[in-house]
Amino acid sequence: MASISARKSTIVRADRATRARLFALTLAEREAPSLGARLAVRMWMTIPAAIPETARPRLTAPGSRVVLDSGVVAESWGAGPAVYLMHGWGGYRGQLGAFVAPLTEAGFRVVAVDAPGHGESGPGSYGRRRALMPDFISALQDAIACYGPPHGVVAHSLGASAVATATLDGLDTGRLVLIAPISNVMSGLDIFSRMARIGPVVRAQMPRRIERITRMPASHFDIAARAAECDELPPALVIHDAADKVSPFDNGALVAAAWPGGRLEATKGLGHNRILSDPGVIAKAVTFLARQQSLAGQATSG
Repeated sequence: MASISARKSTIVRADRATRARLFALTLAEREAPSLGARLAVRMWMTIPAAIPETARPRLTAPGSRVVLDSGVVAESWGAGPAVYLMHGWGGYRGQLGAFVAPLTEAGFRVVAVDAPGHGESGPGSYGRRRALMPDFISALQDAIACYGPPHGVVAHSLGASAVATATLDGLDTGRLVLIAPISNVMSGLDIFSRMARIGPVVRAQMPRRIERITRMPASHFDIAARAAECDELPPALVIHDAADKVSPFDNGALVAAAWPGGRLEATKGLGHNRILSDPGVIAKAVTFLARQQSLAGQATSG
């Protein structure tokens, strides 16, 4: 009974905090847009509450867990060329757990990473319970420094956007499976603004605030625009559900169309998260990643 009362109290406090934020944003829209943008960006950077342990999908078998010098937690299974798994915003490495067994059976070493402030990893460069895309990029870089060059990366949502950005910045990521990527920071802000009910005046000032924090122009995170300027990039398979309500399908379509040699696979009825456990999606990803390995083997034997 006490635990039920505690949960109700937590819900009430959360509702009050939400109402207070909505009131502050509504007022700021009219009277103080710059202050509203500061509050909105703080909300944008705040990592959602962690999913309770009992509600998390369990990995089929525990791997070898490592805490890197940066505080990032990684877990590995199997042996062979490394394939990295990167979750999305507010997620954790176990969300891609359904990929582990098929990839290890295909001859890969699988390395799953918790981004800073997510899962079991410690806080990142923006402080406790705060993160932005550069944190995801640095987590992948730290894992690669520990485990070695990637044969490929499977990444979801904001994690997919981070991996694509890192690739465009010159990081050797190998073959990419980008699941429900967000094509650019502006699209991400639009999604967030609708969900958080942020008005257009405050929304217009958010990019400038984010640029000051990251010390990078917003255009740096425009994957589609940057990819369209490249003649050659690692092969990329973009998988996106037509009814994704978190990252609209157009985002994945834009990335696939702009990425040299990119390929789009559309799914139906899987949404934003169930796509990560669909056997058909996993099979397509494993086949795509294994193709280059088999070609390399044929070349060696020849």
